[in-house]
Amino acid sequence: MQGYIHQLESFGCADGPGSRFIIFFAGCPLRCLYCHNPDSWKMTDGKLYTVEELLKEAETCRDYWGTKGGITVSGGEPLFQIDFLLELFTECKKRNINTCIDTSGTGYTKKYLDEILKYTDLVILDIKAIDKENYKKITGQSIEMFDTFTKHLLENNNKLWLR
Repeated sequence: MQGYIHQLESFGCADGPGSRFIIFFAGCPLRCLYCHNPDSWKMTDGKLYTVEELLKEAETCRDYWGTKGGITVSGGEPLFQIDFLLELFTECKKRNINTCIDTSGTGYTKKYLDEILKYTDLVILDIKAIDKENYKKITGQSIEMFDTFTKHLLENNNKLWLR
């Protein structure tokens, strides 16, 4: 399986605990007014990678992670390619790599949601707005998927940072 990746960052300090290798996924269902990466919205503008190719690149930086660092996926929206993300995080856990998803909590397929969270050490949830009208105005989408995702995280006691 391959996934569309917008860019890779070898040394992130603000995207989870410790030093992180950041994988920016391509594709996002939102059109946020203040998006930091609007060039990542279209999935097919990304470069195709296999899980093995990504981990080979990431593991060249592993010495910098220490005991707290690892891999963070961001975007775009990483949950938009949840089947590829599941394959990536499953392999990360086999290699004892800490995993973090930086997400808007949208774009996912419910079929894989519980499974991906089993392999996720931390979710950084990017809150766009807390009421329906402002959320729609800021993102161009309905707040329902975000609300469902947030409730799911809280009900299952997933480790969560709010941003």
